[in-house]
Amino acid sequence: MSVITKASQSAVYDDGVVRGFAIMSVIYGVVGMLVGVIIAAQLTWPELNMGIEWLSYGRLRPLHTNAVIFAFGGSVLFATSYYVVQRTCHTKLFLNKLAWLTFWGWNLVIVSAVVTLPMGLTQGKEYAELIWPVDLLIAVVWVSYAVVFFGTVGIRKVRHIYVANWFFGAYIIAVALLHIFNNIQLPTSATHSYSVYAGVQDAMMQWWYGHNAVGFFLTAGFLGMMYYFVPKQAERPVYSYKLSIIHFWALIFLYIWAGPHHLHYTALPDWASTLGMVFSVILWMPSWGGMINGLMTLSGAWDKLRTDPVIRMMVVSIGFYGMSTFEGPMMSIKAVNSLSHYTDWTIGHVHSGALGWNGMITFGALYFLTPRLWNRDGLFSLKLVSWHFWLATIGIVLYASAMWVSGIMEGLMWREVDANGYLVNAFADTVAAKYPMNVVRMLGGLMYLSGALIMCYNLWMTVRAQPSRVTTHAAVPAE
Repeated sequence: MSVITKASQSAVYDDGVVRGFAIMSVIYGVVGMLVGVIIAAQLTWPELNMGIEWLSYGRLRPLHTNAVIFAFGGSVLFATSYYVVQRTCHTKLFLNKLAWLTFWGWNLVIVSAVVTLPMGLTQGKEYAELIWPVDLLIAVVWVSYAVVFFGTVGIRKVRHIYVANWFFGAYIIAVALLHIFNNIQLPTSATHSYSVYAGVQDAMMQWWYGHNAVGFFLTAGFLGMMYYFVPKQAERPVYSYKLSIIHFWALIFLYIWAGPHHLHYTALPDWASTLGMVFSVILWMPSWGGMINGLMTLSGAWDKLRTDPVIRMMVVSIGFYGMSTFEGPMMSIKAVNSLSHYTDWTIGHVHSGALGWNGMITFGALYFLTPRLWNRDGLFSLKLVSWHFWLATIGIVLYASAMWVSGIMEGLMWREVDANGYLVNAFADTVAAKYPMNVVRMLGGLMYLSGALIMCYNLWMTVRAQPSRVTTHAAVPAE
């Protein structure tokens, strides 16, 4: 197999848009994590908002979630899916100009969120706060994304469709359905609208969307990354290709039904929330099948963990995927949910998944991509990658542990009654009791942010290095 120059490499694949999304994912990641640290500090010291409504927790919190999920996570999903689909299909992107439209459109969405959310312009729906004009823009960008991705699959030069593309494709289709149907609105002005759904139907639609934003945007899409970048970095084939297909179909079928478990003990009919609980518990099996498949891909290559901090990040991310997909179904069980719901336990669960699974696999993918996208011989410093790994890992452990302790304590305090059946603790008592855990959470987030800043420096120095004379092979076999 021949090696080719940088100029001819650019003629093989359309990597310009991939580079654009990779750069923006790093920028958005740091900004989103910084806002997270700020609001964590505000929960500990509320006076930090200085009385400025734009900086209040209620305004910054949706900015944080949208920045880390859709700006950071979304950008890396665009980058990796465009990178992977070209190399596994042996073809350039279908309609490269349309791919660039998705880049500029997605960044316009993020800028719109940065402007509107601190102003308090919001629908008030979890993960779906953006107002209706921005929702329309998202729909246009997402349909364009689907055309580029599936068009590239359609013009592939190989018969086989690699499993990573199955996960990317499912996440693109599902997110389109979720976004469009959850955001059917009746506009009343340029910045305000009413949902066409009412009451419990609106809640049901919102959590069908909300949980599956986790299930498809933050799980299926990132599993597409896992199934490509882990074998590539480990230089080993996927442990069981058959298991990856079973994992795909089981996950896709089951996840879509799990949303109602967010509405236990509400006006939602009991049968509906019970159905969501049952499907959530069944999700243990395919999720752990995927985790085992990812970890066992390192069979015969476990020694790389000692020398390669990038593969170490990927392996830890798979471990957090397994832990989160155990904890989530457990928390959907009604008896557990009665203790955990509305507490910091839920916050700990979400962040162990987001920081541990999504964050670490993203960092690993960015470390893999950067030298290849900019035609460099390797990363600037593996030692800095190792520092990043340990700061991020310890930060996640501090954050999640603090929230588990805080959440279980909250739940127990809220349900504690005296001999006459009266509540023992006022809400303010639980707020005061959480103070030390909130400090630990902030410190954990600060460590995680510090690791991301080290990554920024490392990737920047990698890009600044002199290009190598030759690049990787022109065509990568469809793995």
